[in-house]
Amino acid sequence: MDEKNTVAKAIQKALPALSLDNILQLLEVPKTPEHGDWAFPAFSLAKIQRKAPQTIATELAEKIQDDHFEKVVPVGPYLNFFLAKGLFSQNVLEKIVTEKQAFGDQNIGLGETITIDMSSPNIAKPISMGHLRSTVIGNALANILGKVGFKPYKINHLGDWGTQFGKLIVAYKKWGSEEAVKKAPINELLRLYVDFHEKAEIDPSLNDEARAWFKKLEEDNEEALSLWRWFREESLKEFQKIYALLEVEFDSYNGEAFYNDKMADVVTLLEEKHLLKLDQGAQIVDLSDYDLNPALIKKSDGATLYITRDLAAAIYRKNTYNFAKSLYVVGNEQTIHFRQLKAVLKELGFSWSEDIHHVPFGMITQGGKKLSTRKGKIILLEEVLNEAIVSAKEQIQEKNPNLANKDQVAREVGVGAVVFHDLKNDRLNNFDFDLEEVVRFEGETGPYVQYTHARCCSILRKADFKETTENLSLNDSLSWEVIKLLQSYPQVVSRAADKFEPSVIAKHALQLAQAFNKYYANVKILQDDQEKQARLTLVYAVATLLKEDLRLLGVHAPEEM
Repeated sequence: MDEKNTVAKAIQKALPALSLDNILQLLEVPKTPEHGDWAFPAFSLAKIQRKAPQTIATELAEKIQDDHFEKVVPVGPYLNFFLAKGLFSQNVLEKIVTEKQAFGDQNIGLGETITIDMSSPNIAKPISMGHLRSTVIGNALANILGKVGFKPYKINHLGDWGTQFGKLIVAYKKWGSEEAVKKAPINELLRLYVDFHEKAEIDPSLNDEARAWFKKLEEDNEEALSLWRWFREESLKEFQKIYALLEVEFDSYNGEAFYNDKMADVVTLLEEKHLLKLDQGAQIVDLSDYDLNPALIKKSDGATLYITRDLAAAIYRKNTYNFAKSLYVVGNEQTIHFRQLKAVLKELGFSWSEDIHHVPFGMITQGGKKLSTRKGKIILLEEVLNEAIVSAKEQIQEKNPNLANKDQVAREVGVGAVVFHDLKNDRLNNFDFDLEEVVRFEGETGPYVQYTHARCCSILRKADFKETTENLSLNDSLSWEVIKLLQSYPQVVSRAADKFEPSVIAKHALQLAQAFNKYYANVKILQDDQEKQARLTLVYAVATLLKEDLRLLGVHAPEEM
């Protein structure tokens, strides 16, 4: 029973001239609970009915007789609706007991595939905090879109090609050793990469050597290829450690190199459609009709660019997966690139270009400053996750020294804290990262939500709770705040899916945890009376949805902390 729809239908019955959609758009949530659960402003009807809004609200109140409302009260130009708490609480608690974590599941996606291009670290460079966002936003979106009936397909489009490999080969051959790379692959490769840039500033001829080695790589030179494969394999082994900590898996690791042999077809296609133009020796697609700079397809030396590769990847993914939507979870600095990609695909006559969506996000900063790889100023994600686990363990030791599986819970809380902190922020916002703030058990944090879930589980264990769908109605105002958050869950899920916005789920988890803790502080849940079963079922429903919120975000929900 969707409370907003219930109100809208009651109004429409009294006002058949207004469409349900129109009424739903007009409905407001009053600023204070004393003014009811929903308010309908009568201003928009004043012109049509040629009456004062106050009169319209009063007349409407007399027409609406419905068991779903405790009362319907005109207040000036507004009509305020007070929902029948007992009826709604019985209904929503019964539904959650019956459906459990499937509550909120929908079939919007009809089983169609959505490809999600996410994470995409560069080979031979460490996964830094900068990669956290793409990885955890992409993973959460896969979970959310799966809950609304899509089939997510997660692609780690590795940065495993390009002139940086020429630089790395030069640096390795001049200053590297096999032993050092084997001992600490990423750290050593990063040291060589940073070293190359510092030395190239003094000796620019190193850049020419790097270009020459990359050309050998493109021409399948055996030495260049075997070094490239080795760097790639060693890097992937290191990446897997971090993905294992985050518990993120991928359906494909096809990176830039995979599309090398597919770009010639794209260039041919562009030629056949007469879209390529020569500009100072380079081949471009004119996108002035889209208010965009030209898309540079081939440089004057014949080298292809990111967009050529991304065109090949988009066409390959459509042909291979027949996606309903294709998402690119990539920082907002790439917005123009993806607008160009869509425009070129549209020019090629692919109507599915409209199904491509760039899902941009802001930066993680430290002390307000951007993190950069080239200068070696990076915060390593693995180090951050491990520090978070240590911090979580210290707090668990303090609060619950006898906890049985301390190490596992510390890992779930520490990693979960970092993931939750990222996802509670609207993805377009930049945010500053402070580990101490992130792993706190109080405030708007992941551990706070996890702790609330564990508290619910503890109450249910103590009460030896047994599920039932009988006698679940609650009429008090404290439980009502919780019931409304439970009841809105399907709309929360569909809004998160529609906007590609995991923070909608994280905010719901925080609001639900806060409302429940207020309830817990003011109500004797275990008191033996006729509402005890209903109160315990409320606790069960909160635990169920908090666990599901956290699952969608890619975070564990320990039962004890």
